[in-house]
Amino acid sequence: MIIVDDAGAFLPALNHSPWDGVTIADFVMPFFLFIVGVSLTLAYKRVPDKLEATKKAVLRALKLFCLGLVLQGGFFHGVRSLTFGVDITKLRLMGILQRIAIAYLLAAICEIWLKGDDDVDCGLDLLRRYRYQLFVALFLSTMYTVVLHGVYVPDWEYQISGPGSTEKSFSVRCGVRGDTGPACNAVGMVDRTILGIDHLYRRPVYARTKECSIDYPQNGPLPPDAPSWCQAPFDPEGLLSSLMAIVTCLIGLQFGHIIIHFEKHKGRIINWLIPSFSMLALALSMEFIGIRMNKPLYTTSYTLATAGAAGLLFAGIYTLVDVYGFRKPTIPVELMGKHALMIYVLVACNILPMFIHGFYWREPKNNLVSLQLGQHMELLLAEDFNQLQEVLTVSVFFGKQLKFVGIGA
Repeated sequence: MIIVDDAGAFLPALNHSPWDGVTIADFVMPFFLFIVGVSLTLAYKRVPDKLEATKKAVLRALKLFCLGLVLQGGFFHGVRSLTFGVDITKLRLMGILQRIAIAYLLAAICEIWLKGDDDVDCGLDLLRRYRYQLFVALFLSTMYTVVLHGVYVPDWEYQISGPGSTEKSFSVRCGVRGDTGPACNAVGMVDRTILGIDHLYRRPVYARTKECSIDYPQNGPLPPDAPSWCQAPFDPEGLLSSLMAIVTCLIGLQFGHIIIHFEKHKGRIINWLIPSFSMLALALSMEFIGIRMNKPLYTTSYTLATAGAAGLLFAGIYTLVDVYGFRKPTIPVELMGKHALMIYVLVACNILPMFIHGFYWREPKNNLVSLQLGQHMELLLAEDFNQLQEVLTVSVFFGKQLKFVGIGA
């Protein structure tokens, strides 16, 4: 996925979808949330003190949320100028780690408190034992769907900085209900209302749509007739869409329960494949009737499709590694997982690029990157690490290196 950040410029299938539809890169975040849910079932297999476990879960989530504020809030920037710092009035409040913290906390609370004591002999018994967790997932999905398709979105305005520190104002006409386009969706409206537009992500993915980029599907100059919303901030990890991220984590919980309650490989694999194929079939049916898969909005069809795909991949890896013993090919991935937080901190907040750029010969432009990797790598290391921030996060929970923020079981 480190390669994907650069390869997306040449292979659109490896870049994030500008809006509707999914690409390979759009599966990364849901896969990560899914495996967080799986790991929580192992971490909370036995909970002797529920209040103490809840307290620790809240503290862990808070630490991870704060870490996300530092790494993705805008504090680290300016690789070429070797500068850092952020105006608190424009601090990005949500982000990858913040969303993970929210999903982790809600899933952990469900796993600690919402367990039945029914005996489990088959898949239906699992549904009965964890029916309250499934009810929470259904409630969140229903609430999200009602808000997304039922809330009225009025006209709104925003400002951006122009040349010479001048402010340019734009007006976006909406006055609609249930719109799922970039400009007038309820997800953006909720974030603008609660978080404030100055605290949202300022380089949204829809800047690569046909309406907003001459170089579609890549970033490019604005077309002469570009709509007014093309430069508006929009957070792909916003508040409302995080409800469905929690649902993905809860789905992962149910897959983890299969490990706990079924000892034989065959029973585990069958109980993973059935819901995975069912979710994929339901997602495709929803896509067919017009409920599009959309990562920035984290739609219901997107949730089901990515969770189903995660379940299939999980079952496949389990079969190869645990059933057939293909362990050696996974060792490099395991090593990356154990040091994922270090990788994330060094690269996602530009510390490693700033370090490389910081050593030069007589003049700042004569540094290792400029001399050996050329202009293309300079551009890669310069400002836009947004996709890299997301894809590197996928392995953060895989190792024990997050113990200092308390995520390790």
